[in-house]
Amino acid sequence: MDNTPCFEATTDDVRVVVQTFWLDDQSEPDEHRYVWAYRIRIENHGTEQIQLLRRSWRIVDGKGRIDRVEGDGVVGEQPLIDAAASFEYMSGAALETPTGFMGGMYHMIRPASRQHFDVSIPVFSLDSPHHPTVLH
Repeated sequence: MDNTPCFEATTDDVRVVVQTFWLDDQSEPDEHRYVWAYRIRIENHGTEQIQLLRRSWRIVDGKGRIDRVEGDGVVGEQPLIDAAASFEYMSGAALETPTGFMGGMYHMIRPASRQHFDVSIPVFSLDSPHHPTVLH
């Protein structure tokens, strides 16, 4: 990943690293539409293969409104991540306010043992150049 600020969290042997990117070309501040992309890398530092089954997000806008999003996998996949390997994907978020934050959980399984476990997605800020101060 490049020099963009990173947010990270480690749960057991799984590290999640997030970078956010302001998308000026997709945002329309006059229409109260602010858009970001984010890149997430899930690193398996354990000794067993893991699989991401589901995700749960908590998205909070600059007015404190909370949106909860749950679903299977990420970007249409339920990736298997081998020991000492990683999986990376890009996605995005749109808010009606120029700032906010989001975070959540990945619901995983270790296929060999059928053990289910949750991995924290670090809370990360969504700050646009249209907000006078960075709050997060």
